[in-house]
Amino acid sequence: MRLPRYLIALAIPLWLSACGCSTTVKPDNTTPGASTSGTPTTPAPKRGGYYLDDGPGDNPPADIDAIPDAVPRAEALLPRANRPYIALGVSYKPMTEYQPYKQRGIASWYGRRYHGQKTSSGEIYDMYGMTGAHTTLPLPSYVRVTNPENGRSVIVRINDRGPFHSDRLIDLSYAAAYKLRLSQKGSGLVEVEAIDTRPGAKPLPSVVTPAPATPMPPPSAPVSDTPLPQPATANALPQVDNTASIASGDYVQVGAFKLQSNADALSNRIREQGLAGNVATQSWYNNGTYRVLLGPYSSRAEADRAAANIKQTLGTTAIVIRK
Repeated sequence: MRLPRYLIALAIPLWLSACGCSTTVKPDNTTPGASTSGTPTTPAPKRGGYYLDDGPGDNPPADIDAIPDAVPRAEALLPRANRPYIALGVSYKPMTEYQPYKQRGIASWYGRRYHGQKTSSGEIYDMYGMTGAHTTLPLPSYVRVTNPENGRSVIVRINDRGPFHSDRLIDLSYAAAYKLRLSQKGSGLVEVEAIDTRPGAKPLPSVVTPAPATPMPPPSAPVSDTPLPQPATANALPQVDNTASIASGDYVQVGAFKLQSNADALSNRIREQGLAGNVATQSWYNNGTYRVLLGPYSSRAEADRAAANIKQTLGTTAIVIRK
């Protein structure tokens, strides 16, 4: 017996026991394309690389980047889709009205395996639409999703429930993930901010999505002289010449550049994401090279933990050095 997704999301164990029905929740893991929302179709022949043969479609639009973002508008909430529910043994209580919401976490996406299936709102999932799934945001509602690694930003309409996994924040349609440059990675860090669509609400500031950034080389690679994009609000750090002293201790080096603007852009990104913690972030100039250093840390162990966090968050090399 196949149940519509909104019934699955709203079902409770006693009700299931009374009716004798059994349901399954969409699997969720760290494999690209995995998600927990949706009712799976029969698997197509395995093509490899995606969980249960999920993944991009066979005939995608010619220019996915040209697909317009969702347009926020006031919509009546769906009572049945915003009731408390249980999934995978965890209780969820969805919001029933707009509340300020801004969180960072991991986004995953789902594609062709769930294309054409019912969402928790009763709508049909379109992998090329600008939609998303969230465990507690109102259905329907709108959010801005930003990839802090490259500054890309999209607006999606939340019309589904999921992902039911403790380390995931949101599930995105394939098109949304593609525009954020997350589709090839399967998942990635994002910032999700709710959009207030109530009459008279102040709109969110517009965001200009930049062109793909030039990958930042690891510290062990040759020093870069390719300009990196800088946030519009970034404040350039003062130039430090090679005569400046630096306190002794353990530091995390995240990059080395020929251009100060590149080092400043990376330093600003680290500070904006709160990766520096309580230590200083500086572009240290020595012998023709600007090095982005964080520190000094109170111990080598603390520096190692900071380096691991930066590597995981930014996807770049971070090494611990002693000055």
